[in-house]
Amino acid sequence: MTASSVPPAPHPTSLQRWIIAARPRTLPAASAPVIATIGLALYHGHFRLDPALACLLCALLLQIGANFANDVFDYQKGVDTRDRLGPLRVTQAGLLTQRQVYAGMLVVFGLAALLGVYLAWTAGWPVIAIGVFSILVALAYSGGPYPLGYHGLGEVFVFLFFGLAACCGTYFVLTGAFDPISLWVAVPMGLLTVAILIVNNLRDIETDRATAKRTLAVIFGAEWTRREYIAVIVLAYLAPLLMWVTGSGPVWVLLTYLSIPRALALRKTLYLETGRPLNKALAGTGQLELWYGLLIFAGLVIPLFM
Repeated sequence: MTASSVPPAPHPTSLQRWIIAARPRTLPAASAPVIATIGLALYHGHFRLDPALACLLCALLLQIGANFANDVFDYQKGVDTRDRLGPLRVTQAGLLTQRQVYAGMLVVFGLAALLGVYLAWTAGWPVIAIGVFSILVALAYSGGPYPLGYHGLGEVFVFLFFGLAACCGTYFVLTGAFDPISLWVAVPMGLLTVAILIVNNLRDIETDRATAKRTLAVIFGAEWTRREYIAVIVLAYLAPLLMWVTGSGPVWVLLTYLSIPRALALRKTLYLETGRPLNKALAGTGQLELWYGLLIFAGLVIPLFM
C-alpha cells in the first residue's frame, strides 16, 4: 500500500478531514504552471509581486474547490464506492457530509473569486472571463447533466484549464498582454497535468467501466492509455528544446531535462503495475510536473543574473 492510499487516523480531527478533502498531493498541478509562467514573465522583464502571489493563491484555491466538487459529485453519481482504488474521498468515507463539502466548495470558490476581482482590478476584465471559465470547468468536470470527465473530455479540459487558462492568464496579469510566447510554457505544463489525469484513469479503468464512467482509458483500453501517457510526456519535453532552437528562450530552459530520469521511472511503473499501486505513479507524476515547473522557472531566470 502506498503513502497516498493509506487511510487516515480512525478519528481524524475536523481540520484533518478538510485537509484530506483538499487533497494536497494534487496541488503541484495548480502551482507548477503559475510558477513556470512567472519565470517567463521575469525573463521578459515583467514582474509584480502582489499579482504574482495572487495568481498562485487563486490557482491553488481553484484546485481545492475542484477537488471538493469532484469528491461530492463522484459520490452522488455512484462512482466512489468501497471498491475505490485511489486516495480516500471524504464524502464516500462519511468524514464530511455532502452539505459540508458543498459549503466548503462555495467558500473556496468565493475566495478565489475575490482574488479574481483584485486581479481584474490590476489587469483588466479578461481576468473575469478566465476566472468564470475556470470555475465552470471545475464544476462541470464531475457535476451537471453532462460531466466532462465522464464522457472522454477530461484530458481536453484539463489541458485548457491547467495549461492555457493558468499560464496564458498568469502571463496576461503580469505583462498586460496575451502573447503567443506564453504557449511555450502553457503547452508543456498542460500536457504534464494531463499526464496526472491519465495515470488516475488508468488506475481506475475497471471501476470506471463498472460505473459507466467513459474516460478515454475506458474507451480505448489500458495499452492505449499507457501510450497516451508516453506521448504527452515526450511532447512536454520537446517544448524546451524547440523554445531554445527557435530563440524563444535561453539554453537554460534545457535544465528541465534533469527531470527526465523521473519520467523514465514513472513510465516503468505504468507498465509494471495496475490498480492501487499506481497511486505511487500518480503522486510521482505530480512531483514530476512540479520539478519541471521549477526547473523551467530556474532556466528562465538564470540569464537575469549573468
